[in-house]
Amino acid sequence: MKVGFIFECGPQGADKQVCEFLAREIRPEITPVSRTLDNKPRLLQECGLVAANLLDDGCERILIIWDLRPAWPGKKTCRKVERNAVLDSLAKSGIVGKSVFLVCVEQELESWLLADEAKISAYLSTDAHAYSAKRVRSPDRVPNPKSVMMNHFKGARNWRYEDRTHAVKVMQSGNVDLKKLRRSPTFSRFETKLLVAVP
Repeated sequence: MKVGFIFECGPQGADKQVCEFLAREIRPEITPVSRTLDNKPRLLQECGLVAANLLDDGCERILIIWDLRPAWPGKKTCRKVERNAVLDSLAKSGIVGKSVFLVCVEQELESWLLADEAKISAYLSTDAHAYSAKRVRSPDRVPNPKSVMMNHFKGARNWRYEDRTHAVKVMQSGNVDLKKLRRSPTFSRFETKLLVAVP
């Protein structure tokens, strides 16, 4: 099953890597077909045309995925404003009522990493030094999750956290625990949109 993904990151961006990995874990029959638009302004303006092309290429559904943080340049962070911009782009490309779903990650991809402290602990631990990340009950409410991940990496191994390198490796550390990931409502939305039946 071909599923189209549209991201605001670059071709090797953390969002793309992690979402493709998780999509296959949730539905192994998925073949991801991803398009990356480099930044949020491009995604908000061009996602409609890209989604139309993905549907023409035979994708059964499209997920448009972007982070709430940071704010769209010149704007305050507002999911409603950004959602309306995406819907406007889709409407301009004639995509109304089709199998295109929006997933705005609150606050950013690292919220999903914080949802499973066992993965962070596993990735940062060594035989000589075990690391124990604290449980985060509501990862979507952490105002700057990337900074929290940076602190984990600095404190555990004196490493610099690089999302493009480390995010997917953390997510791949051990079995995927969907129950823990569902602590993030935006992850739950991502999962639901992969599983929902489409006409």
